Amino acid sequence: MKKRITIVSIPLLFGVFILLSSCGNDKDAQQQQAMAAQQKPTLPVVEIPTRTVTAFTTFPASIEGIVNSEVRAKISGYITEVLVDEGQKVKKGQTLFRLETQTLNQDAAAAKANVNAAQVEVDKLKPLVEKNIISNVQLETAKAKLQQAQSSYNSIAANIDYGNIKSPVDGYVGSINLRKGALVSPTSETPLTTVSDISEVYAYFSMNEKEYLDFIQNTEGKDIEEKITKLPEVQLLLANGNLYDEKGRIETINSQVNQNTGSISFRAIFDNPSRILTNGNSGKIQIPKVYKDAIIVPQESTYEQQGSIYVYKITEDSTAVSTRIKTLAEVDNLYVIQDGIEKGDKIVAKGAGKLRGDSKINPQPAPFDSIAKPIEKVFK
Repeated sequence: MKKRITIVSIPLLFGVFILLSSCGNDKDAQQQQAMAAQQKPTLPVVEIPTRTVTAFTTFPASIEGIVNSEVRAKISGYITEVLVDEGQKVKKGQTLFRLETQTLNQDAAAAKANVNAAQVEVDKLKPLVEKNIISNVQLETAKAKLQQAQSSYNSIAANIDYGNIKSPVDGYVGSINLRKGALVSPTSETPLTTVSDISEVYAYFSMNEKEYLDFIQNTEGKDIEEKITKLPEVQLLLANGNLYDEKGRIETINSQVNQNTGSISFRAIFDNPSRILTNGNSGKIQIPKVYKDAIIVPQESTYEQQGSIYVYKITEDSTAVSTRIKTLAEVDNLYVIQDGIEKGDKIVAKGAGKLRGDSKINPQPAPFDSIAKPIEKVFK
């Protein structure tokens, strides 16, 4: 029996091989595409709006009452009475301290006796002059001695009154530095106390030269006086981090640059009806600046690299592209943008720090306000 020999064409085998390989490659490509789709992160995306926002520039400030009058002795003596307490409200002319004046009282008595004796002499000479018994020169001499004696008495009496040390202004008593029994004199370095009018207070703060020029040149007005009248109201941030209830206004700007610090000083005034503020308080002045129709970006949507700020802007093919932005100011948890993105652009809202380079993403639209809402403070 003859054997059957089957001959297979080589081109046919090669075609079958290519067909099988092609099917395998299609499956691999599909698997790779599926894996790539699974690897694309799904990230929230927001559309950039414009808003009118107010930013605040902050400067350290020191607080003083509008009047701070030192109380000092005009004569030397020991304090016999302290008639007020620290923090007490006093009126102008109210006696605060009394000094020992016993020696002055004795001098006053002697001076008064001299006045009486001089007056007797004048009274004795007047009729003699009228009768031309003595010359008028003697009477005038006696009158001069009377005037001299009266002046001496008045001077001593004034010094006795200076023993009652009075408040020079309406206000509140500060620290009482010297108490009963202390010796004081007009040359004492330390005042007895300070009386301050704190119904209004001054807040002093400074800007460096650049800050001053930027600030004043961006304020309306043809000269400094007009610019000051058009400055916005300012806020005072207290040392405990709370805003003071009353708003203030900038009253004066020192026209000279401090040669030691290179700064220009400002003075703002605040009403102080509750007397919360007093001499020596510290705080921070906040000067507002309004940005109208500003492009804003949540700080949470940005990341920093080598001192610059970036966002991931979304292209039409859902690619997140790293984009550098320039900022004008910070307002709460927002950046006010100068350059880099425009209104209507879409950016990655959260998770920008997880991306590397240009990346394909699955964009998930999110409301802008859901990202830009203020961050809650856990600790105060």
